[in-house]
Amino acid sequence: MYAEPALMTSAGRHAPLLTGLPASVPELAAVGHGLLIHEHITGPYGVELTDAERQNVHVRRLEQILGHVLSISDAPLTEARPPERRAAANCRHFTVFLVAALRAHGVPARARCGFGMYFREGYGEDHWVAEYHNAAENRWVLVDGQLDAVQRELFHVGFDVTDVPRDGFLVAADAWRRCRAGEFDPARFGLSFLEEGGWWWIAGNMMRDAAALENVEVLPWDTWGVMPGPDDPVDMDLFDALAAATISPDDTVAERRELMSDERLRVPSKVRNALRDELEDL
Repeated sequence: MYAEPALMTSAGRHAPLLTGLPASVPELAAVGHGLLIHEHITGPYGVELTDAERQNVHVRRLEQILGHVLSISDAPLTEARPPERRAAANCRHFTVFLVAALRAHGVPARARCGFGMYFREGYGEDHWVAEYHNAAENRWVLVDGQLDAVQRELFHVGFDVTDVPRDGFLVAADAWRRCRAGEFDPARFGLSFLEEGGWWWIAGNMMRDAAALENVEVLPWDTWGVMPGPDDPVDMDLFDALAAATISPDDTVAERRELMSDERLRVPSKVRNALRDELEDL
């Protein structure tokens, strides 16, 4: 189920452009670096985005993302745009692009939502990465498609970002379980620059991760169902069950799908964009 394009990862009319890209993981990640720029990490590139340019971060589907990229420059995707001519994005967009590009080459890949432990010491920052199946090694490998050389230096990242250690990026279920075990403080999982974190944030990312495992890669601020806000109670038993169903997703497909059929967790056709406070179609 992870080798074919789906709702968000379909390139549509741009599909031939993906099959023409180089096949290696580092090369595909580099292509994404040349097309997209993280909306909150523009200073190191000498870029200041306008409010209009920032609106691209609300685009969900890859076909529209690539359409915007090509509207800025119709150069081949392998030709890195100067930073000021890259499309505004965030970690989720880099991830969706990389997942789609890997799938275009027949490599099973999926998006994972959780927390990067390498941005700020002692804090799990809200983050998305790609995960692909390495057939030669028979394992799933995490890839941070966002971190180019500039950001690796900025965040002092010394490991190979095409093989992120499992304690470097925690999928949301792992963060939940470790906090439940008392290993970490849940208040330190969220977004430090907003001074937000807690059980509610980890629970929300678990729902987003579960959705991504079903090939629906929502925006980082899309909300639905029982997803709690900062002042809402968190159903600990329900999210304990969701953690068990997503921590090793290939072993618990039936359990996860049964849970995700619950109206409290099921992804509807319309979700609330929390930043815009509007219901929007997926």
